[in-house]
Order: sequence, then structure tokens, then C-alpha cells
Amino acid sequence: MTSDIRLAFAHPEERAAASASADPRDRISLRDHVVEADIGAFQQERGRTQRLRFNVVVEVRPHPAPLEDDVDRILSYDRITEAIAAELAEERLNLLETLAERVAERVLSEPQAMRVFVRVEKLDRGPGALGVEIVRSRAEAPLRAVDAAGDMQALHPLVIFLDNAAIAAPDLSARLDAWQARGLPMILTVGLPDMPRPQTGHKPTQRRIDLLAIEQNAWTLAARDDRCVVVATRTEIDWAMKHGRTIVWAPSKLVLDAVDGPHSREPVALALWLAEMTAAEGFIVHGDVAIPAGSRVKAERA
Repeated sequence: MTSDIRLAFAHPEERAAASASADPRDRISLRDHVVEADIGAFQQERGRTQRLRFNVVVEVRPHPAPLEDDVDRILSYDRITEAIAAELAEERLNLLETLAERVAERVLSEPQAMRVFVRVEKLDRGPGALGVEIVRSRAEAPLRAVDAAGDMQALHPLVIFLDNAAIAAPDLSARLDAWQARGLPMILTVGLPDMPRPQTGHKPTQRRIDLLAIEQNAWTLAARDDRCVVVATRTEIDWAMKHGRTIVWAPSKLVLDAVDGPHSREPVALALWLAEMTAAEGFIVHGDVAIPAGSRVKAERA
């Protein structure tokens, strides 16, 4: 057997290694994950389950900072099995090709995932295994948000930037009512508070101070309305969106942990970055502030 033929039937992990770039990425893998599902285009396959075997390899970018044993800094293996379970629960499919595409798309919506190999095989259709294997990269994947449990359709929140006047406005609760009436998950973001803060003259430390000041303002907003829940991690955001909570974003953790995080320290730019990362339906801005150009998310002024 030639090396090309042997590689064609090798585990996706070996195929990923063989096709890696000169600057290879870390990889996580799921091997021989077997589930039962009702799938297939033939009449004899309908109304009965058959075993499917999944082998998945995900290339991820290593985190630039120490992991510190923090689950929020990695792509969890559970995200792969949850992606499989979610797509099988979504609807009955005829083709393994469709299932593989959807699993790959869901996995690639994770911020750390850059390329994914998905092999799906039917184990009960003959003496051997019948299957498909696909390779997809982040550049090919549409922007999509996935909930924390992986068991519902894409969520596209409404991200809202509030200046200090809007936070203090007597009609804040009425505005929240109006935004909630749109029926979308809602993420509130804020800027710097109207108070002096330390000036270090050193960009990295000043960035941290500014982020902490924004978080102080987030808690100020949360105190204005009991519906507002301050969240800091992507896991908290996903869970809160799934359960219909009104979120106020505390940006330090996500911004500082992000591999491809925002370079700007401007609060509106940070809010727009969050809107893009969560595949927001829209971005509403209060106040006389500049909105960065070129975003994929539609921005409007309140």
C-alpha cells in the first residue's frame, strides 16, 4: 500500500499532522465515539437506529498566556461531543455528508478552533464501515453562535452600548423593556465611569486599569435594574443567553484571554468586538462616540 493510500485511511489525527503548515497548531481529538441515530436516505433505514462512529480532530491555536488550569482557556472535549449530539437532535438527516458539515460548522464556531477533520461512519450497513470524511477551516465557516449546552439553534443577541447618561437615565427600565420585546438575547456593554482613575503611563498596565474601571461601571448599571446580571466569561454569556437573562458584560477576562483579541482600548470598539464574537443580530450605540467601521454586525445609534 502506497503512503498516499495508507494516509487516506489513516485516523484524522495522522492526516491532520501530514497536512500541517510550517507553523503547526495544537490538536485535540475524539476517537471512536459511537452513538445511535436514525439516519439514511433508504426506506429500510427509516424508523430504526443504527450505530455511527465519529472520529474528530480539531486544530486549535495555543493560548498565549499560561492556562492556569482554567477550563475557560481551552476548547473542551465536551464541545465536540455536544456538537455531535446537538446536530443529531436537530432533525433527521438523510446524508452523512450533511451531518459531517453541520458538526464541523458547529465546532468551528468555537473561538479557539481553526481547522477540523470529521469522519463519520455507519457501522451497521454491511460487513465493513461506510463513511465520509471532511476537512473544514475557520476561513470557510459562516459566523455562528452556539449555546453552552449545544442543544439549540444559533443565538444572535442584541448588543447595546450605554453611555453614562443612558445608565443614569430615569427611563432605563423602560428602554430595557423595549429591547426585550424584540425577542433576542440582550447583552449590555458600558464605557468608562465619570471619575478619575490611576494613570500609569504604561500601556499594558493602563489597559488593565481601564478594563477594571469599565467593570465598575458594569456593576453600577446592574444596580439600576434587577434583571441585569454581570458576566465575565464566554461560558457565562452562552448560558445566560440560553436562559434569557439580561447580561451586562465585564470585559477583562475575555479581552485579556483572547488569542485574537481587540487591540483598541476604546469601550465601543470592545463592545463591537463582543458583538462580532457572539454573531450579534445588531449593535445599538448610545452617546456621542465613534463607531469603528468595517464590522460585520449592523450598527445603529439610539
